[in-house]
Amino acid sequence: MPHRTRIKICGLTREADVEHAAAAGADAVGFVLYAASPRAVTPQRAGALARRLPAFVTPVLLFVNATAAEVDAALQAVPHAVLQFHGDETPAQCAALARGRAWLRAARIPLGAGAAGFDLLEYADRFAAAAGLVVDAHVPGYGGGGHAFDWNALPWSHPRLRAAARVVLSGGLTPANVTDGVRLVRPWGVDVSSGVEAAKGVKDAALVSAFIAAVRRADAELANTPS
Repeated sequence: MPHRTRIKICGLTREADVEHAAAAGADAVGFVLYAASPRAVTPQRAGALARRLPAFVTPVLLFVNATAAEVDAALQAVPHAVLQFHGDETPAQCAALARGRAWLRAARIPLGAGAAGFDLLEYADRFAAAAGLVVDAHVPGYGGGGHAFDWNALPWSHPRLRAAARVVLSGGLTPANVTDGVRLVRPWGVDVSSGVEAAKGVKDAALVSAFIAAVRRADAELANTPS
């Protein structure tokens, strides 16, 4: 069966954006529970937005060095969410905060020549308990900066990484470059925020639709490519 790249639209703050992302074909939507982010929402707001989602579209709660009380408050508001840890959390801290729930771990890849020095295989081994690795660019503010790292610097095809089952490509993705990213990385999923925005936290419906269409184009091309 051809691989279907999963799509997450992150940093949503408005009902209309949640509804459009789901209707356009997103598999997941992300809510930022990090007060310093321009896309931050409260647990109560995340809960109200998540209630707009239809069945089988997954809410993801993004945390940066959150306390157990903060994670618990968010999970009370969105009890069926997947968790995403984007700060300096250790494997043990991620597992403790998740309390048996599925969780994702962000790998923050340096920009420029520094990408080649990031040991993604070791990172994947350390966070083996994570349901997936969100491979993002290392920018101030923990994501959403609109910068892409050097995709060619990392060993996507290495069997230890299991990119098609675990990697979520992120960082500077747009409707214009995501097809190339999917072709190169062959990830389990892709994650976009700033690349489909009219302003921080305000999504552009046309860009969201174009992004999803570009991912589906890449999937169709790969399905027709001899292995």
